[in-house]
Amino acid sequence: MADDRNGRAREAARWITQARHDLAAAAANAEAGRHALACFLCHQVAEKSVTGYLFSRGAERVWGHALADLCEDAMALDTSFDLIKTVAVLLDKFYLDTRYPSTLPGGVPAEVYDAHDSSRALEVAHDVYEFVMQRVENASGA
Repeated sequence: MADDRNGRAREAARWITQARHDLAAAAANAEAGRHALACFLCHQVAEKSVTGYLFSRGAERVWGHALADLCEDAMALDTSFDLIKTVAVLLDKFYLDTRYPSTLPGGVPAEVYDAHDSSRALEVAHDVYEFVMQRVENASGA
């Protein structure tokens, strides 16, 4: 039982660690004017943060990329995820549209997204990351 709990904690830590690195990479890309990539990375921050939370609470597998769905899964364990879901879902639009020209009616992602987009995405990603970190730390007694 303790090994299982330790394994889940390690897996959660791996996801949350990568989320932290993605947050730094998103900020660096925004600073360098690569706003589409920064927005995509912000989605990844939130996705990996919530996934890490789900692993920390005992999930054996986590499926999907949509924050709407991942937050719903987390709400089954902690209803306060409803608070962050309302902003986290704003990042779902950055999962595909920031990477593939075929998802846009014209232009390419690198030319469509701007500093306003990446600034707002960074704010939301940071909020989701911090929200999850508080819950993971509280659950582990840290």
